[in-house]
Amino acid sequence: MKTIGINGVKLLKFFHLLFAVMWIGGAFCMVMLLISTQPTKSHEMYMYSQILKKIDDWLIVIGANGCVITGIIYGICSKWGFFRHRWIITKWLITIFMMASGTFIMAPCVNGNVYATDELNKYAMNNATFWHNISITEHWGVVQVVLLIITVIISIYKPQIKRKKR
Repeated sequence: MKTIGINGVKLLKFFHLLFAVMWIGGAFCMVMLLISTQPTKSHEMYMYSQILKKIDDWLIVIGANGCVITGIIYGICSKWGFFRHRWIITKWLITIFMMASGTFIMAPCVNGNVYATDELNKYAMNNATFWHNISITEHWGVVQVVLLIITVIISIYKPQIKRKKR
């Protein structure tokens, strides 16, 4: 497979970093919002849910998908490949885990707390489902942030794990 030129790599790196910033920034924003605020009234719960969903839809989902797409292009069109280095394999495994947990654990909780405007009565302090979803989103959000930080560290240091010689 032909590799892309130096300008192509720079453009690809720009987009990969842009999407990474969106994903990491969105994850940090979501966790900070979850940890630092506690709505007490129905209209606050409504806005809280709307903001979490906007952060998820416009920063996290777009950033994560963009990282995966640009990562695939990196693997196909650059010298890095997919399996050439263990640190790249580790990044892919962490990314797949984050995408799966975000899609199947966090997203249903974030989306499950957004009700139509004619259902505002569901935003009540005694809504156990709402608070359960918030709790799950908060815990998994912290896990996501930690894994994103680990992924950045791996990207910077590119640790070379020595293989045992046979």
